[in-house]
Amino acid sequence: MAKEQRILIYTGSVQGVGFRYTATHLARGFAVDGYVRNLPDGGVELLAEGEDEEITAFTQMLTERFDGYIRDQRVFRHPYSGAFRGFVVER
Repeated sequence: MAKEQRILIYTGSVQGVGFRYTATHLARGFAVDGYVRNLPDGGVELLAEGEDEEITAFTQMLTERFDGYIRDQRVFRHPYSGAFRGFVVER
C-alpha cells in the first residue's frame, strides 16, 4: 500500500461551523497526519498524509458530517513527504 499526500480545498459554509475541530477529532481514528486551516477566501484547506485507504475513509467521514455545508471540494494528490506528525489545526 502506497502512502501519499492529499490536499483538499473545501468551499461553502465551512468556516464557523466546527469544521476544523471536527476534522482534528475524526483524524484521531485514522492513521493520518497533517493539518486543517481556514483560508482567507472563506474556504478550508486540509492536508492529509498516509495510506490512500486511510485518507479516503477519513475525508469521506468528514464530508458526510458536513453534508449541506460543503458546496465544492477540490483534491490535489502529491507524493508522501513524511514531514507531519499528528493532525492539528494550523493557524
